[in-house]
Amino acid sequence: MKRSGANNADGAKGGDAEWSRPTQWVDIHCHCLPGLDDGPGTMAEAVALCRALVADGCTTAVATPHQLGRYEGLTPASRIRWAVHDLNAALLDADVPLAVVAGADVRLDERIPALLDAGRILTLADSGRYILVELPDEVFIDLSPLLVQLAERDVTAVVSHPERNAFLVRRLDAARPWAEKGALFQITAASLCGDFGPEIERAAWYWLEQGTAALVATDAHDLRDRRPRMSQAFGLIAERLGHGVARWTCITNPAAVLAGTDVASVNGSRKLGVRR
Repeated sequence: MKRSGANNADGAKGGDAEWSRPTQWVDIHCHCLPGLDDGPGTMAEAVALCRALVADGCTTAVATPHQLGRYEGLTPASRIRWAVHDLNAALLDADVPLAVVAGADVRLDERIPALLDAGRILTLADSGRYILVELPDEVFIDLSPLLVQLAERDVTAVVSHPERNAFLVRRLDAARPWAEKGALFQITAASLCGDFGPEIERAAWYWLEQGTAALVATDAHDLRDRRPRMSQAFGLIAERLGHGVARWTCITNPAAVLAGTDVASVNGSRKLGVRR
C-alpha cells in the first residue's frame, strides 16, 4: 500500500505523528477477559493488555469473548458479565484507567435471533442495539436472512473483520448487499497495518475507501501477536483518507456503538444500520 506524507483533505500533513494519534477512543472488539477464550490466560495478562490499550489511547473496551462455534456453552452471558466485573475490580486495584463493558464476538449461527430473545448471547456493551457477528474464515454464508430477523428486533449486525473471510477477500463486492440491508462492517486495525498479509490489507482498505466499513477496532488478544494497533491504524487512515474519516471510523462511531446510538457514514451525512 502506498503511503504518502502529502497534505490530506483536512489540510494537515499525514506524516505528523502528533496530529495523527488519537487521544481517546472506544474499542468495540477486544478479547481482554482472562481464561474465557483465546485471549489472556491469566488476570495478570489481562491487566497488562488493558494497560497497553490505555497507553494507546483507549478509555473504554467492550470485552468480546467468542460465543457459539467452538466456544458453544463455554462462555454464557452470565460468565462474561461476572468476568467483566472481576476485571474491572483488578484494573481499579492496578490503577489502570480503563472501563470494561460486556459484549461478545458471536459466531454466525441460524439460532442467533432465538438466542438473543432468550438472553443467552450478548450484544455490544450489553445495550441490545448492536451485535458483533463473526463469519467463518473460509466459507461464504449469506447474512441476508439473519439481517432481516435482527432488524425486526431493532438490532444491527456489526460484521466482525470481514476482511479475514477468504471468500470475501476474493470477491470484495459480494458483501455489498449486506451493507444495503443495514449491516455495519468492523475492520481490524492490525489488518490496515498489514499484520495479516497483503490480501487482507487490500480488502480492509477497499471497504474503508468505499465507505462500506464504518468501524475500526483492535480485536486485540495479547501483547505478542495480537496487540492493540489503533493509534497506528488511525495515523494511516488519516494520511490516506483524511482526518475526518479516521475520526468517524476510530472514534465517533465506536463511541456511538458504546452508547447504543446511531452510527453514521464516514462523512457523517447519513445514518447506518437499523433505523430507530
